[in-house]
Amino acid sequence: MNASIDAEDLVEALAEIEHQQWLHWSKAVAPEVSNPTRLKWQSCWREYSELTENVKEADRVWARKVVALLRERQLIS
Repeated sequence: MNASIDAEDLVEALAEIEHQQWLHWSKAVAPEVSNPTRLKWQSCWREYSELTENVKEADRVWARKVVALLRERQLIS
């Protein structure tokens, strides 16, 4: 991996991937969850770029965990 990659760019790219993963998972399990939860999820069933900053930040939390792991393993600086 290129050590000169900007950490914030990496966080944002990983957050988008995290959202795509969640989107796929949440749609798959939606029939099994309560209606209020499903309705809340449906408001986020859109492209990452269309999400509110609060929702994006929830994805960034997980992305930062990946970046921290990569740093811990010295795969990025």
